[in-house]
Amino acid sequence: MSDDAPPATTRDRPETETSYGIPESDDGLLEWRVVETAFADDEVFWVTTTHPDGRPHARPVWGVWVDGAFYCGGGERTRWVRNLARDPRLAVHTESGTDVVILEGVAERLDEGTADEATLARIDDAYEAKYGIRHGTPVFRIRPERVLAWSGFPADATRWRFDSD
Repeated sequence: MSDDAPPATTRDRPETETSYGIPESDDGLLEWRVVETAFADDEVFWVTTTHPDGRPHARPVWGVWVDGAFYCGGGERTRWVRNLARDPRLAVHTESGTDVVILEGVAERLDEGTADEATLARIDDAYEAKYGIRHGTPVFRIRPERVLAWSGFPADATRWRFDSD
């Protein structure tokens, strides 16, 4: 079994009810490039944060994949950005409901005071190439902690874990 995922990553099957029909073998697991391609090529993503009272908050955003992480940004007064200031955990989902990629991680706020100029320039360059605009700051870096993906569910349902969950 080969995979081009970053080091220290576990690739396996998601755990769920047996009635879902997810195979027990590793045959048919997706390659990491499926995740990177989806985040590099898709234009709209759904970000889910948590309201202070625990309710989920989902919003569509633009975003780019740079240096092995997803970057997106929003206005300081938007609900989802205020949610991240309180609790930086989030999920990012591609727009498709059939070619699915779901990334879970922790948002790290980047701006001129927290990131070097070269990193911010690479993010802006990626935004300009994809959307025709430069995003500016603040922007949030989401490094994957856990990713789920499939395009032929249940046969290719794949999970990557980047920590000990």
